[in-house]
Amino acid sequence: MSIQAYQNNSVETASPGELTLMLYNGCIKFIKLARTSMENNEIEKKNTNIQKAQNIIQELMVTMNQEYAISKQIMPLYDYMYHRLIEANTKNDVAILDEVQGLTEEFRDTWKQVILKTRQQQHGKGAMAK
Repeated sequence: MSIQAYQNNSVETASPGELTLMLYNGCIKFIKLARTSMENNEIEKKNTNIQKAQNIIQELMVTMNQEYAISKQIMPLYDYMYHRLIEANTKNDVAILDEVQGLTEEFRDTWKQVILKTRQQQHGKGAMAK
């Protein structure tokens, strides 16, 4: 199986929670690539990778379930991150990229905990039903 086929299969078989985790990881990856490109003065690569990170944040915003109260707190943070990426791009500011990467990592790590707790609860209920 090729790497591309494996990646496509991973996305197709992932739960919504796992897809969100993939988005966070992708965003972090593109921010890191943008940072390296910025340090190497590769303006086009920097721009492309920042735009990819912005697209992921937009996707997170669009797909967020607005029924939960926490969404009202998360949405402004996503919006902030999105606009900080624009600022990092126009100012060539590595510190801003680091800030957004840190926020994204916090979201990712929290999301991992949510997935783990959900799995534990699902498996715990399944074991009790037997």
